[in-house]
Amino acid sequence: MTNPDKPFNLELRTLQFSKNTINLCKKLIRDRINFKLIEQLISAATSVGANYREANEALSKKDFLYRMKITRKECKESSYWFELIEEANPANKQEINPLLTESQELRNIFTAIIEKTK
Repeated sequence: MTNPDKPFNLELRTLQFSKNTINLCKKLIRDRINFKLIEQLISAATSVGANYREANEALSKKDFLYRMKITRKECKESSYWFELIEEANPANKQEINPLLTESQELRNIFTAIIEKTK
């Protein structure tokens, strides 16, 4: 059963994930800790969609798998930064948690794609 709130098209879903991450980061308090965490999170979260799109344009199966593994790695890294952002910003937990969940769900999807492609 598909969730109507989440696009089936992974290019759209990863784009929305990036946009939601950016919007969350705009709301966080600007201090020395958050500055570093936000920079890392934005880098990892936005590269999920970019790498997924590159995978879709892969020139070979090997290239596709390589790029999908990078995409999955960026999801895992995003989860790490979301956990640290949540620790540093407990007041924003309700906004952070769905994005952490989404990064984990995307990682699971990419893992399944990788396994089926092998």
